[in-house]
Amino acid sequence: MKNIGIILAGGSGHRMRHPLPKQFMTFCGKTVLEHTLHAFQLHPDIDEILVVTHADYIAETEKILQKGLFPKVTQVLNGGAERYHSTLSALRACPPMECNLFIHDAVRPLVSQEIISNCAQALEQHMACTAAIPSTDTILFSDSTYDYIQEIPDRKFLFNVQTPQAFKKSILEQAYQSALTDPDFHPTDDCGVIQKYLPEIKIKIVAGNPENLKITYPEDLGIAEKLLSQRHQ
Repeated sequence: MKNIGIILAGGSGHRMRHPLPKQFMTFCGKTVLEHTLHAFQLHPDIDEILVVTHADYIAETEKILQKGLFPKVTQVLNGGAERYHSTLSALRACPPMECNLFIHDAVRPLVSQEIISNCAQALEQHMACTAAIPSTDTILFSDSTYDYIQEIPDRKFLFNVQTPQAFKKSILEQAYQSALTDPDFHPTDDCGVIQKYLPEIKIKIVAGNPENLKITYPEDLGIAEKLLSQRHQ
């Protein structure tokens, strides 16, 4: 069965205080997007890559691909205003037959080969999975006023979600078909869509890595550069 990496590169990066979205900013001589593409290009289980970006940055993305370093990339797709629009764009571009989809944030450039392998192995026995790491912080739930603690859940059951999130294509399509008929559809990620609209599907948690950080603030680029330099020592 074909394994397709879907790189979501549609973010605007307002919190970076930079004219370019964060996926096009550079560290260690390459853009964030290039580092991410390299990880999926390198992995032997990934057969094809789709990149989804904002319409304003399709040309910027294609300029990166013109270097010829990422032959697994077959399409650059227009995303949309919300994250789920990008997932839907990728779903529509996928071949009609069943395949495995590895949906990954472009701004997690330090995703390891091991994490991608963990997701691939999970899909051999499960319909859906996500990379995640145990939470090291105490999390609290507030009451409806947002001013007072209502509950402090047991930390041993809490995980910080990462990407890739990987799925059998048919399951993700089925979940979105139901979701798009719901007027209160407000997803945060693709696993959330599965959990809400196909609750009978168990989503496997696979081992992520703290180094698989999401580039969100300017200082994150410095952290990523240091981590990548340590890998190459």
